[in-house]
Amino acid sequence: MAGANDKTRFLREGLFAKYVVSLVGLVVFVLAVNGAMETWISYRATKTSLTDGLEDKAQAAARRMEQSVSELERQISWVTTASRDTLEKRRADYAQLLQQVSVVSQLFQLNGDGREVLRVSRQSTTTGSNADLSRDMRFTDTVARGVSYAPAYFVDQRPMMSISVAHSGFNAGVTVAEIDLSFLSDFLSDTQVGKAAFAYVVDPRGRVLATSSKGPDVGKDLSKLPQVAAAIAPGGAPDTSGTDFNGHSVLSAASTVPKLGWSVLFEQPTTQALMPIRDQLVRIALLIGMGLMVAILAGTLLARRMIIPITALRDGAHKLGEGDFNHRIDVHTSDELEDLASQFNRMAGQLQETYSNLETKVDERTRDLAQSINELKVLEEVGRAVASSLDLNAVLPTIAARAIEITHADAVLIYGYDAETRRFNLVESNGIDKSAEGAHVTIGEGETILSNAAESGEPIAIADLDLASGQPLRDVAVDAGFHSVLVVPLVDQQGTLGSLVVLRRASGEFAGSVTGLMRTFANQAVLAMRNARLFTEVDHKSHALEAANETVRAQADKLKQQTEQLKDWNKSLEERVETQLGEIERIRKLERFLAPQVAQLIASSDSPEGLLTSQRREVTVVFCDLRGFTAFTEATEPEEAMNVLREYHAALGTLIFKYEGTLDKYAGDGVMILFNAPIQFEDHVQRAVKMAVEMRDTIGPLTERWRNRGHSLGFGIGIALGYATLGQVGFEQRLEYAAIGSVTNLASRLCGEAKADQIVVSRRVYGMVEPFVEARALDDLQLKGFNHPVLAMEILSWHDDEADAVDASAARRRG
Repeated sequence: MAGANDKTRFLREGLFAKYVVSLVGLVVFVLAVNGAMETWISYRATKTSLTDGLEDKAQAAARRMEQSVSELERQISWVTTASRDTLEKRRADYAQLLQQVSVVSQLFQLNGDGREVLRVSRQSTTTGSNADLSRDMRFTDTVARGVSYAPAYFVDQRPMMSISVAHSGFNAGVTVAEIDLSFLSDFLSDTQVGKAAFAYVVDPRGRVLATSSKGPDVGKDLSKLPQVAAAIAPGGAPDTSGTDFNGHSVLSAASTVPKLGWSVLFEQPTTQALMPIRDQLVRIALLIGMGLMVAILAGTLLARRMIIPITALRDGAHKLGEGDFNHRIDVHTSDELEDLASQFNRMAGQLQETYSNLETKVDERTRDLAQSINELKVLEEVGRAVASSLDLNAVLPTIAARAIEITHADAVLIYGYDAETRRFNLVESNGIDKSAEGAHVTIGEGETILSNAAESGEPIAIADLDLASGQPLRDVAVDAGFHSVLVVPLVDQQGTLGSLVVLRRASGEFAGSVTGLMRTFANQAVLAMRNARLFTEVDHKSHALEAANETVRAQADKLKQQTEQLKDWNKSLEERVETQLGEIERIRKLERFLAPQVAQLIASSDSPEGLLTSQRREVTVVFCDLRGFTAFTEATEPEEAMNVLREYHAALGTLIFKYEGTLDKYAGDGVMILFNAPIQFEDHVQRAVKMAVEMRDTIGPLTERWRNRGHSLGFGIGIALGYATLGQVGFEQRLEYAAIGSVTNLASRLCGEAKADQIVVSRRVYGMVEPFVEARALDDLQLKGFNHPVLAMEILSWHDDEADAVDASAARRRG
C-alpha cells in the first residue's frame, strides 16, 4: 500500500505533472498570442478595406452628381443668350427646354430690376405678373456671380432646388429654373451601392435628398447622426463609423459635392462587415481547443515514456535488494535507463530468461507482421479492382469477398442508398443468397442501425443480436444463424451512399483492428460507388453534348452565310475608313493653324458649323507681352527680332499646352490665352495663375540672355475673370475661335499696367486663388475704357500646399 501511494505521489507531483503542465502551457500561450495578433491585424485590414471601398463609391457618386448639375446649368444657360430679345422668343426657348430636360419643372424670368416678367411650366404660362423678387437671393446672388444655386427645399416630400443664370448683356435680367432632384436616386441604385450597403445624399442641414433602396426616407432629418454631423460640419473630417437611421452601428464614408454643399454617404452595417472577424475568432477558439487536447495527449505520452522506465528501475532495485533474483527489469528505452536495467539483470543472473522472453516477443511480432502484410495485400487487390473498373457489378463482389477473407466473418452485405425513395437497397452479398426475398433486401430510412450509422458517420457494432430488437436485419440474421453484426456507413462529403454490413455466426465484440479495417474497405466501396455515379452522369452529359453538336453544326451553316454578308460589309467599311483617314489628315493640318482644343472640338463635332453659334460662358483670360519690344524692333535687325520672338513663343507654347489653355491669337509679342473655352475645367482660374507664374519664371532667364546680347526686354502678364461670348470670327476662307467681352479688354489693360516680371490680376481672380498664392495689393488702377477704378493684385508666388500659402500670407501681414 505504501509503494502504491509513493507511485501516485510521484506521478502527480514529480516529472509527470511538470512535463504535462509545461507542454500544455507553452502550446496554449503560443496559440493564444498568435490568434490575438491575427485577429487584430485582420480587423484593421478588413475595416480599412471596407471604408476605402465605401469612400471610392461615395466620391464617384458625388462626381457624377456634380457633373449632372453642371450639365443642367449649361442647358439652362442656353436660354439666356442675348439673341432672345423678345418675350415670345424667350417663352419658346423655355418651352423647348422643359420638353428636352424632364427634371426642370418650371422656369421664370426676372428683369434687370428683379421683377418677374415671364413664368413657364408644363401646365401653364404666365406673363407680366411683375412680382418683386429683387431681394431674393436667387436674383441678388446671380447678378453678383453670374450663376447661383438656391438651397434645396421639399414639395410634397419631393426634393427641389433652383438654378439661376444671369442673361448676357448689361442689366439683362435672370432666368430661374426649378429642378426636381428625384433623379439623384438614380446615382444610388443597388448596382452601384451594392447588396450589403446603402447610400443617401443630405443637404447642408442634414435632410435626405436622395437614397438607395435600403436607405432612409427622402426628407428625413439625419443631422443628429454622428457621421452626418461630421460630414456637414464646415472643415470637419468625415467619421468612418457611426449609427444608421435605425440606431444600428455602421461603417461610413462620405464625399461632398463642392458646388452645392451636399454630402454623399455610403454605409454598411458593422455586424455584417465584421462577420469574417467573428468567424476567425471561432476558428481560433477551436484551434486552441484542439491544441490543448493534443498538448495534453503528447505531454502525457512523453511523461509516461520517461516515468514508467524510472518506476520499473526503482521497483526492480527494491526487489533485488530484498533478494528476489528471479525478478526481471524489462525496460526498452534505447538510452542510459535501458543500460542500467541490463546491468541489474546481469547482476541477477537472469540473462537466459531475458533471451527467452525476447524470442517469445519476436514470434508474436512476426505473427502480427504477417497479418498486417496479408491485410495490405487484400487492400491492394481491392484498390486495383476499384481503379481498373467503373462497373459496380465487378468491383463490389471483390470488396465483399476480400472483406470476408480478412475479417474471418461469415457474411458481408453491401447496401446502396436511394435518396429519392429514402431507402437502403441490397446491391451485393457474400454468405447470403442475394436473390433470397426478405426484409433485408430493402430497408427504409428511420430508426434502424443502417440509418443510425449513416447519420453519425461512425461504425456501429451489435455483439449479440438475440438481445437486440426493432431492427429489420435482426430476424433475417438470427434465422440464418448469425448472432453479431458490424455496420460501417458508406458516406463522403456529398452525402450517404449506403452501408457495409459484416455478419458473424458467433456472438461477441468486434476487435478494434477489425473495425478500422472495415473503415478502409468502406472508403474503397465509397470510391467505387462515387466513380460509377460520376461515370453515369458523364455518359448522360455526353449524349447531351452530341445533341448540342448537331445544333452547333446547324449554326455553323448559318454562320457561313453570315460570313458572306460580312465580306460585303467589310468592303463598305474599308471605303469608309479611307474617307475617315482623309478627314484625320485634314484635322492634323488644321491643328497647325488653330488651337489643338478647337481643332479637336471640330473633329469630334457632327456639325462643325455649330461652333458659329454664340455661347456665353465664364472664362479666364491671360494677356502677356514684352516690355520695350517696340523700341527693340526699331533699333534691331528684323532677323534678330524674329529669333527673339521664336525663343519667346517656344517657351510660352510649351506652358500653354501643359496647362491646356486655348491660344486665342498672336499679335507680335502680345499673346492672349483663354481658359475654360472651348474645353471646360472646374479649376480654370488656378490653371491660368499657375501657368502665369511658371511663364514668369521661364521668361526670366530668357530676358537675362537677351540682356547679355544687348536687348533690354521685360515680361508682363495681366489676368482677368468674367463672362464672354465665345464662337468663331473671320470669313469663309479663314475662321478663328475667339472670345468677345469686357473681360478680354480688362486682361489687356492689366497687362499694359504690369511692369517687368510682374503678374497683375483682378481682385476676382485673386479671390479664386487666394489660398494658393502669395500676393500684394496694388493701388486702384484707372484703366482706359473703364469708368471706375479697378482693384488689382500682384501675384508674387504660387504654393501647391494650401497650408504653406496661409503661413506665407500670415507672415507677410505680420511684416
